[in-house]
Amino acid sequence: MAADEQTGRDASGVRRFSDTYREVIGHTGALLPVISFLGRLPVAMIQFGSVLLVTETSGSLATGGVVACALALGQVTMGPFVGRLADRRGQRPVVLGFSLLNAVAIAVYTLGAVLELPTPALVVLAVLAGASIPGIGPLARARAVPLVRGAGGDDRLVNTVLSLESTMDELSFVLGPALVGLAAVAGHPAYAFGAAALLVAVCGSGFALHPTGRTVRANRETGQGPRARGVRQRLPREVIVVRVGLVFLGVLLGACGAGITARTEELGQPGQAGLVYAAMGVMSAVVGLSMAALPERFGLHARWRVATAAAALLSLPLVWTDSMTGLYVVVTVFGAVYAPNLITGFALTERSCPPRRLAEGMTFAASAFVGGQAVTLAVAGRLAESYGPGAAFALGSAAAAVAFLVALAARPGADGGADGGVRGGVHGAGPVAGHPSATRTDGRSPTTGPGVTRGAAGR
Repeated sequence: MAADEQTGRDASGVRRFSDTYREVIGHTGALLPVISFLGRLPVAMIQFGSVLLVTETSGSLATGGVVACALALGQVTMGPFVGRLADRRGQRPVVLGFSLLNAVAIAVYTLGAVLELPTPALVVLAVLAGASIPGIGPLARARAVPLVRGAGGDDRLVNTVLSLESTMDELSFVLGPALVGLAAVAGHPAYAFGAAALLVAVCGSGFALHPTGRTVRANRETGQGPRARGVRQRLPREVIVVRVGLVFLGVLLGACGAGITARTEELGQPGQAGLVYAAMGVMSAVVGLSMAALPERFGLHARWRVATAAAALLSLPLVWTDSMTGLYVVVTVFGAVYAPNLITGFALTERSCPPRRLAEGMTFAASAFVGGQAVTLAVAGRLAESYGPGAAFALGSAAAAVAFLVALAARPGADGGADGGVRGGVHGAGPVAGHPSATRTDGRSPTTGPGVTRGAAGR
């Protein structure tokens, strides 16, 4: 009898878990996650593929690394600007313009690599390709969250949105490198770059023109927010602290990436590096989806501290792993902490950012992570060459320890932070004060039925 009751409870929990994701899809429409996933796939393809493409055409791994770093730094530098522009002008024109520009930039960059242009010219073209990335991943978060909030969704649903988005990021960074690898085997890495340019042009434009692309613009035109009052909302200290934590998380992942590459080479199986990355990404995606099942009483700051502590502890065995089997096992287990850190970082950003600066906040958070990862790849690579893979892994563990200290130093609710600030601090309370969906310009409460948002989403 007890076993039957337990089975019933488990089945009920699974149903609630799946119902939560169905509710999120009901708010966004089924098409939006598909085109946003395909639209962000080119980012993973060109980030990973740049090293392969330029190394193939120039014959120099060092040149490939320099050019790939330039591409990432272009993305990091312009990412927050793209988000700020989307907050001010609406996502539709901004994403449409940058998607088409990025498609052209990728094509020109690829042509330059194939023609074996000098390294300085390739660096300039790589910076342009990175700077024109439309930022569909963070902007998808900034679009879906107001849809859910506007329909009366609580923090539980918002966390589900962020879990789904991070899972799509993980899958893109598993599938993207795999597509580049297949293109290299089939003939040339440039084939994958041609596909990336086509994808960002078609799916980026589709993301921009989707009916939900009017969401941010519509919120701006309600007359609420800093522009209507003649002031610009200040970002709380909490947002800056989270960004610092994400930089060190990027350092951790960059160091681990360099360490994995060096370790597989040391073991005489360099071709296994991509599969090791894939194992980490798949585990991260699975755990990311399950994050929606965490109880609301397990607050964001507690999650942040647990996730960073787990990253520091689970990365330590990498320093001493000296076999392919051991590397697969340790990296797969370590992958379980990747998504929780990212999801929590984006959730803290969403709770702390003024609603009218949400797109900027999300793109800045993504840029902080990518920036830490990009710079570290070059540094950790040299460290691994000089002192072995263990040195690169040790750098990553040290970065995770610093991220944990940053999480410990953060004070929940301080100057409008998560768990008690901009969003009102009450989990599961629906629309809250300060959010565009909390009040209407006519003074009445908003309609919170999901049918309203489904109509806006455009099925």
